[in-house]
Amino acid sequence: MQLDANHISYRYDKKSPWVLKDVSLSIKEGERVGIVAPSGFGKSTLAKILAGYEIPSEGEVLIDGKPLSHKEFCPVQLIYQHPELAVNPRWKMKKTLTECWTPDDELLAKMGIEKEWLDRWPSELSGGELQRFCIARILSPETKLLICDEISTMLDVITQAQVWNILLDIAKERNMSLAVITHNKALADKICTRIINLDK
Repeated sequence: MQLDANHISYRYDKKSPWVLKDVSLSIKEGERVGIVAPSGFGKSTLAKILAGYEIPSEGEVLIDGKPLSHKEFCPVQLIYQHPELAVNPRWKMKKTLTECWTPDDELLAKMGIEKEWLDRWPSELSGGELQRFCIARILSPETKLLICDEISTMLDVITQAQVWNILLDIAKERNMSLAVITHNKALADKICTRIINLDK
């Protein structure tokens, strides 16, 4: 699967300044692409556009040459920086995990998810534990590209390394693409096969 973002621009309304202006990029199957820029350059907005959560003011996102669908399962999935904002606080973790599909025990073990966590509320988990759930629930067989929006910024160093090692292993196994959106160029250099600098 290949994703192409062609001349993407975005602003909240016609009177507001541009958050993004004329951004074009391509991500091929199996690539790990770092999208790097300081805060305020529209990285998170671009992440939402690539995953279909926002509609660009100008330009288009194509999957294998066809417009990104907003009506069926999207092969492009987004992992948020703050996992607590991506889950329903009134759902226990088992319901959150199985909302769209049911991960098998092998994937749960690979993600380091303990079975007793399934009966907990989101507030009863650490940020690292909650992020593991958020990743596992979008790793269905139909997922071909993960948009990782500063996903390890809020985690401690050990948990950061664990989460990235797991993701890289799964991406290699499935030949799945990663778009790593970050302000940390050292991280992008370490795990990505190609870097795109939004601030240049």
